[in-house]
Amino acid sequence: MSRMGRASVTIYDVADAAGVSISTVSNALNRPDRVREDTRRRVLQAAQSLGFTPKSEAVNQARKGVGRIGVIAPFVAYSSYMRRLAGLLEVLNKANLEVCTYDEESAASRTSLLLSRLPLGSRLDGLVVMGIPLDDEAAERLLAASLPTVLVDSEDARFSCVVSDNALSGRLVARHLLDAGHTRIGYLTEEHEVAAHPQQGVQRSQAFAAELAAAGHPLELQRVVSTAHSVDAARVAAGGLLADGSLTAVAAHDDTLAVGVLHAAAERGLRVPTDLAVTGCDDGDVAAAVGLTTIRQPFEESGRLAATTLLELMGAEHPTRRTTVLRQDLVVRGSTGAALPATV
Repeated sequence: MSRMGRASVTIYDVADAAGVSISTVSNALNRPDRVREDTRRRVLQAAQSLGFTPKSEAVNQARKGVGRIGVIAPFVAYSSYMRRLAGLLEVLNKANLEVCTYDEESAASRTSLLLSRLPLGSRLDGLVVMGIPLDDEAAERLLAASLPTVLVDSEDARFSCVVSDNALSGRLVARHLLDAGHTRIGYLTEEHEVAAHPQQGVQRSQAFAAELAAAGHPLELQRVVSTAHSVDAARVAAGGLLADGSLTAVAAHDDTLAVGVLHAAAERGLRVPTDLAVTGCDDGDVAAAVGLTTIRQPFEESGRLAATTLLELMGAEHPTRRTTVLRQDLVVRGSTGAALPATV
């Protein structure tokens, strides 16, 4: 009877498929330095195609030396992740590691289809996931593969994380607008699927609302509007916010949405900042170009920290999870007409 007919795949099946002895399979999984590179790759490919799952210790040993790091992020949808990638590449290129990027459609998706399909095991040494909240299924898949993983712009106690102090950014913007005398303030946020948890956006908006409430000017529900992540969608959504002429300021989730607010204000003949103050978040190139008051985030630094954290995880015998929180800074420009930055 062929071994391939057995209920579970064994090391013998892998040896047959790879055309090697079982001792070679064992060495490829446990002592890869004793096996030629082409043989080791053939064994790993056979093991993956057969669905053979050795002990996690053997998987870790076999993976060493592949030299490939995966990076998942919504690169096309958000330019900020390209800046994070630049910082990450700065570190990983010096380590002579190959970087494979995978573009996720949006950070506001219900779940990550890429994470459910991504080839783990012998294909990658490590993984960086940027801006994508992990559901339990995706997290368990990564943990089961014993793949060193770092999350950026998303928090999960099961993984090492590099995050921004989003609550601080919300408070800074709210305090800045309050100090400038604004009490009738609107908020434009990014819409997302009900089951998704874009933590950075929630933390930022909740802290913003809490700061206003503490000052005695609670953010009214009708003054909070969500929109798709594009300038034109934001322009239309902001038009609804500005329709009754009651607002003197609008805070947007990020710079892209803030530019939409600026367009909506121009369409209504509102002068910025005399009639309407506008703020964003991220401080990308567009913010400086249009004179937008915004929150400066250390994107390149977060990428560098993610890379160094991942390298430490890959090299540690007993890796320790940790979370690094990066501070945010308010950058004041003409869209709010204030001379001094707020402090919290």
